[in-house]
Amino acid sequence: MKVRLFAASIGLSALMTQATAAAEIHAFVTGAARSAYETIAPQFERATGHKLVSQFELPPTLIKKIDADEPFDVIILSYDVEGLIKQGKVQTGSRVDLVKSLIGMAVTAGAAKPDISSLAALKRTLLAAKSIAYSDSASGVYLSTELFPKLGIADQIRGKSKMIEADPVGESVARGESEIGFQQISELRPVKGIDIVGTLPPGAQRVTIFAAGIPATSKHPAEAKALIKWLASPATYPAIKESGLESVSH
Repeated sequence: MKVRLFAASIGLSALMTQATAAAEIHAFVTGAARSAYETIAPQFERATGHKLVSQFELPPTLIKKIDADEPFDVIILSYDVEGLIKQGKVQTGSRVDLVKSLIGMAVTAGAAKPDISSLAALKRTLLAAKSIAYSDSASGVYLSTELFPKLGIADQIRGKSKMIEADPVGESVARGESEIGFQQISELRPVKGIDIVGTLPPGAQRVTIFAAGIPATSKHPAEAKALIKWLASPATYPAIKESGLESVSH
């Protein structure tokens, strides 16, 4: 691990020679990547002398800020970064895929853990649940518009299903407002008062890729490139795994 950190620091130092002074880098980071990012970011700051000013938002809020051309230097989100490049909002060639995430299910801490080991088991669990929560981001949209119809139960569970806006789904489950909740594992893991049952089974799972890019509004593109290189380096793999995500390149 020390060797990896040292090697990554050398690479960052080389990139820093392109800048005359430490910069204040503004980053917009999707909530699913927050835990890993908050562990990795201080390492980058110590290695480079740059200061990170980070906002953590769910994708819908991030997209509104991007559309409004709010100035920032780096974005990390699950939204179609290539689409933003085509719109001219993100610099061509700046996209780097960083991590992938799986959808999981949680119950209130101490509650029985329903079987979701197969498509049939997941369907039975959804039909038996008194209340179901899912997010308003990519995973929730997938569940409500694709998976539930695919399982043939969309109409049957509509009345007891709720999209949780802005707040983590796990908090609704922890408060007992929802019997079961679905969200990215990395977003469920930090929530207290819940137990994670597991990830969705094969045939139901949707892998989400989180990518970084440099917006056209960036005032510090060289420093932003250094940050993205750090986030994709082997030194970050342990923090990424601990947060419930998986590195794309590992």
